[in-house]
Amino acid sequence: MAEQNHSPRKELQHRTRAESPGKKSWHSQAYALGAISNFMSTFLTFPIYKVVFRQQIHAMVVSEAVRQLWHEGPQYFYRGIYPPLLSKTLQGTLLFGTYDSLLCSLSPIGPHSLGHRWTAGLMSGVVEAVALSPFERVQNVLQDGRKQARFPSTFSILKEFNSYGLWGRLSLGYYRGFWPVLLRNSLGSALYFSFKDPIQDGLAEQGLPHWVPALVSGSVNGTITCLVLYPLIVLVANMQSHIGWQRMPSLWASAQDVWDTRGRKVFLIYRGGSLVILRSSVTWGLTTAIHDFLQRRYHSRKELKD
Repeated sequence: MAEQNHSPRKELQHRTRAESPGKKSWHSQAYALGAISNFMSTFLTFPIYKVVFRQQIHAMVVSEAVRQLWHEGPQYFYRGIYPPLLSKTLQGTLLFGTYDSLLCSLSPIGPHSLGHRWTAGLMSGVVEAVALSPFERVQNVLQDGRKQARFPSTFSILKEFNSYGLWGRLSLGYYRGFWPVLLRNSLGSALYFSFKDPIQDGLAEQGLPHWVPALVSGSVNGTITCLVLYPLIVLVANMQSHIGWQRMPSLWASAQDVWDTRGRKVFLIYRGGSLVILRSSVTWGLTTAIHDFLQRRYHSRKELKD
């Protein structure tokens, strides 16, 4: 029974690897599947994300963060959803699509080694960071309650950034906090893609329904990756919440400020860890399960047409 449930997964991988390198349909499909998966998971988990963000900025407990959002009013609860919804959809497009294209370039017919998966994941994370860092920057300013009066909308933030000179638009505006973003995204993507398939294949051997290994694999991967990189997540949120020319702290000064603000204690850096585990588990579990489901449907339809 275990072998019968394991074989469809292996057959799916074999069909993917065996396709001709000249065919672009699989690669374009990978971009589309990534976009749909991330769009759906982001919309469902945005409320959790906003509570986590408040904890990262103000170093407060869960109940206090929820109470702060409640006092601001329901009209502000989904304030800032459009940048992450757009950026996460683009993230899925680039992450899964670029990874698949790079992986097939590194090993056109397979098998894909750990080194191939790590390299493709690392490079897809670099592409993702370069393309999407401006979206995250705007999103973090929007979600900082201290800046609602000065910057009530996305347009007001863009107007502020565009008032800077060319270098200022990049270093102080759209790409503020880029280096920790680059490190976080590249390492996160490499870890996710390196261990997603081995975990999923191992669970598939146990005779579980197809969606269970994908859900569990994504949840476990997302949780571990997020917890390992959580200090970088906190640093990015704090760096990108700053806006303006005056007294913009450097990367080292920002890291030192976060460390001092958290009382120089690691467990305070990880305040909000329970919600991070929940959000990361749900987001990457849903994303992986949806992606796997759509991937199977795509191959089923292709087989029927062929």
